[in-house]
Amino acid sequence: MTNMRSRLADLPHGRITKTFGRIYLETKGNWAALAQRLQGVFGIVSVSPVLKRELDLDQIKEGAALVIQDTPGQTFKVEARRPNKAFPLTSPELCNALGGHLLRNFPHLKVDVHNPDFVLNVEIRQEGAFLYSQVIPCLGGLPAGSSGKGLLLLSGGIDSPVAGFLSMKRGVTIEGLHFYSYPFTSERSKAKVVDLATRLAAYNAKGSFKLWIAYFTEIQKALQKTSYPTLSITLMRRFMLRIATQLAEREQALALITGDSLGQVASQTMESIHVINAVTTTPVFRPLIGMDKQEIIDVAYKIGTYETSIQPYDDCCTVFVPKNPATRPRLDQVLEAERELDVEGLVSEAIAKTELVQLKA
Repeated sequence: MTNMRSRLADLPHGRITKTFGRIYLETKGNWAALAQRLQGVFGIVSVSPVLKRELDLDQIKEGAALVIQDTPGQTFKVEARRPNKAFPLTSPELCNALGGHLLRNFPHLKVDVHNPDFVLNVEIRQEGAFLYSQVIPCLGGLPAGSSGKGLLLLSGGIDSPVAGFLSMKRGVTIEGLHFYSYPFTSERSKAKVVDLATRLAAYNAKGSFKLWIAYFTEIQKALQKTSYPTLSITLMRRFMLRIATQLAEREQALALITGDSLGQVASQTMESIHVINAVTTTPVFRPLIGMDKQEIIDVAYKIGTYETSIQPYDDCCTVFVPKNPATRPRLDQVLEAERELDVEGLVSEAIAKTELVQLKA
């Protein structure tokens, strides 16, 4: 309900109340605009424009006729639910009474209980009778914010925003962490990530988003000087997880979230993931691990991040890609390479220079 209020803050509406299995939103004649917004709120399976009537059969019949006159189709059936068992008619009796009433008043209609053009739904509750025929699908999932906080490693690519979206679908509140390597990456690259984070904010708890911008320039400079160029991507990703782990601990996030898809690039092979993950004991969620690229792109289109993600501005993951990156790195090789680096100092500097951008949908 809090997320609903945030999503509808600039639209006029009445009270939002709840009962078992239902949330009621009183409209001011603008239900279509409200429904469109609510389609982006996790935890809502569907929304329906509903007519409320008193618990009186004649009023319910009158309401059913009003709902039907605006519903296209030639065949129908009535489905009744009766949580309020004090109502004198059983569900089958109510279906029969309403079906007969509609057939008498709408001669063009026929009953089809197997494959109707529409269903008239009637719910008999303590608060009254609720009638509707339109069911608009929504995102489902768990309400954003109901499953704890996670830290999303947010690049400027297609995958990580989708990983964040799918995490929010399971109730995770996310904050973003972006690694910025000016002047190797441009201000436009940073602006692109801010745009992606703003789009994700619409799905996040309370419609807000914390985006952390980590200073990564010195790390990338140091990686170019090592004696193990084929391991540079592996080393870079290990630095990212170290920084993310410390930031997550500080911000009380319980998991890290990445856009890894198994086998998609050199750093996402089984061996690479194993070696990269060795630097942290914080759980790392990889919602895309079994998805093909086209499946990921389809979700990116759906949530409105694809067009931003394909803008041609490099991020720190694409600037210094070696010709032949290691696809099966060994942990002993990686540890040997890291002996050439001031790992602790570089991580501390990056975290000290990390900046926060507060965003609203």
